[in-house]
Formats: sequence, structure tokens, C-alpha cells
Amino acid sequence: MKRMLCLISVFFVLVGSSFGQQSEPSFNGLDVGMSSLARLSHAKTRSISAENMTGEKGKGGMATEGLGANAARDLGQTWKVSPAVRIAPKQLYTVAEIQGPGAIQHIWMSPTGQLRFAILRFYWDGESDPSVEVPIGDFFASGWGRYAQVSSLAVCANPLRGYNSYWQMPFRKSAKITVENIGEEPLVLYYQVDYTLTEIPKDMAYFHAQFRRSNPLPYKTDHVILDGVKGWGQYVGTYLAWGVHNTGWWGEGEIKFFIDGDSKFPTICGTGTEDYFCGSHGFQVGSENARHYQEFTTPYSGLAQVILPNGLDDSQQRYGLYRWHIVDPVRFEQDLKVTIQALGWRSDGRYLPLQDDIASTAFWYQTEPHAPFPKLPDKDALELK
Repeated sequence: MKRMLCLISVFFVLVGSSFGQQSEPSFNGLDVGMSSLARLSHAKTRSISAENMTGEKGKGGMATEGLGANAARDLGQTWKVSPAVRIAPKQLYTVAEIQGPGAIQHIWMSPTGQLRFAILRFYWDGESDPSVEVPIGDFFASGWGRYAQVSSLAVCANPLRGYNSYWQMPFRKSAKITVENIGEEPLVLYYQVDYTLTEIPKDMAYFHAQFRRSNPLPYKTDHVILDGVKGWGQYVGTYLAWGVHNTGWWGEGEIKFFIDGDSKFPTICGTGTEDYFCGSHGFQVGSENARHYQEFTTPYSGLAQVILPNGLDDSQQRYGLYRWHIVDPVRFEQDLKVTIQALGWRSDGRYLPLQDDIASTAFWYQTEPHAPFPKLPDKDALELK
């Protein structure tokens, strides 16, 4: 029993120290984990939503106009008058503008419509180029626009469109979040951005996320998840919305991390797609003649979604996979490139290079400034077919 208590104590010390926990009264409220919840801090908690669009203290629930005004007509102010906003076609809506220093700690969003047509962007410290540019669904590990439960530490997708991000996002001067509706129909967005105002340690980097899509992937080429990154930081996560154009197994390809000057050969080379996402043997269970894909969702990885042909218009296999490098971040000091192969099998036991539909979202932290992102695909190229 004493040995067990000792191990538990060591675990909590390591968890605290891994996030830069300080033992002095200068604790800034940014540490993560059960071991820090009892520690007092002078950090200020704030929240932005359609009921308090500025996040100001004591300014929530003051709306007299909004999407809930008719429902609250007999109740009036403070009674859910403005629970959401309507974003018109081609409109850019500013979700949040925050003056720092501080850190975003949780984001909840529930949008309507085609999720690939709602583009989420984050800007840190007044930058002109976004550090995050991703369709809403893909950002929340839900790239196919259909509900699938995601229960992880960094992202949760809950019934029916309850999307949550727990990535910590520090900023020193300001933070700005926008949603652009590039579709032809209005979009209704329910949202809440929970953040803290506090001093940010010098060694904390900025959160980034980037979307890319290959459809179809050119023959005998790797899908590029991330490239052009310059600076010092760590790679912390991958989400893939993978659409298979062939029949048969699709996940023999290897993921590769080219770190700090690697050219032809990477420093990290995986052994297969399902291996990288912490599964094995094709994510398949069951007897030999009745095998099937098994969805799973865990704190660090998952095959959260499997969409199989239905004999009608759903004619292709589609998958949603995530892998968070929370306890094993991929560190780099100069540059980083991440790729993944798409491989199946030929009838004679050779690998078959696939030409699949692969949409990826990369998540990482780095120092600023960051390199400009490649241009996001246009509406037609983003649409799910």
C-alpha cells in the first residue's frame, strides 16, 4: 500500500511539472490536471457567447434582441434572448476578440448546415495571417458532417453537434476568433469561448492548426499533412477524414515526421496507418468469416467514425481518425514536415498505391511568427461528395 501511495504521489508531481507547475504563489492558473485544482490563483475567468459577446465581467444575459427574443417575449431580459447568432452566406463573423495576456481553455460550438462551409480562424497578438484555418467539423474531429462520438482529452464531439475543444491556447496581447460562412445558406452558430486572463510564461508557445485535402491523392505520392513549418515547437495532433476510392484494406501506409533538416529520410517513420492511430490489424474484430471494423474513442487516439456503403448513394468507405500527441509531442527546433502514405494490397501480395480522398488537420504549437499557410481549397474543392 505504501508503495502504491508513493507511485501515485510521483505521478501527480510529474503531471504537474510537465505543464510547468510552479510551487510559489506566482501560480498563474494555467496548469492542467487534478493536482492543481485546489491551488489558488489571481487569474480572471471570463467567457464569450452570444449572451455576452465581449466577455466583460457582469455583462452576461443583458440582450434585449436576438434569436431567442420571440421565445422570451413573455419573460424579457435575462431569459435566453440571444443564445445563438445567424451568419449569412459569404459573411465573416467575429466570434471573439480578447485583449491579453491570457489563454483560451475551452471552446464549445454547435453549428448548423454544411460543416465544410464554415471556416474557423484564430489570430494571436494582432497577426494578419491566421494561426488556425480549418473547417469547423474537421477542427473538432468530425470531418464527415455526421455525428460520431469523440471522447478524448483534447476534443469531444457529443450528441448531436456538441463540439468541444480543450486545447490550451495562450496569447500575450490579443486573441481573435472568426467563422466565415462560404456556403449559400445561412448558418446558425451556438458558441461559448471560456478563457482566463493571466500572465503567460515566456516558454509557452502558440497554438496552430492547418487543414489540407488531397482528392484524389496523386498516384504514388504521399499526402502532405503539414509542411513549411519554421520555428521552435512541438507537434501535438492529427485528425484524418479518409475516404477510400478502392475496395479492400486502405491503411498500410506509413506516417513520417521530417524534423529539423531531414530531407529524403525522416526521423520518425511509422509502421502503418492503424498503428499510428494506436490500433492494429486493420481495426477489425470478429471471426474470420464475419470480420468488421470496430470504432473506438480513447483519451489519446481513436477510429471514431466508420461510414460503410449502404447499397445506395453511400457507395464509398469513409473513416474519421484522431491521434493526440499529448504525452508524446514531436519536438522540433527549426522546421517540420509530416506526410502519410495511402497503401492497399494488389492481388499478388504487392502494395497498391491508392488515390484516396484524404483530408487532414494538423495541430501544433510553435513560436511566432509562423510561415503563411497554403491557400485553403475553394468551396467546390472542400465540399463532401
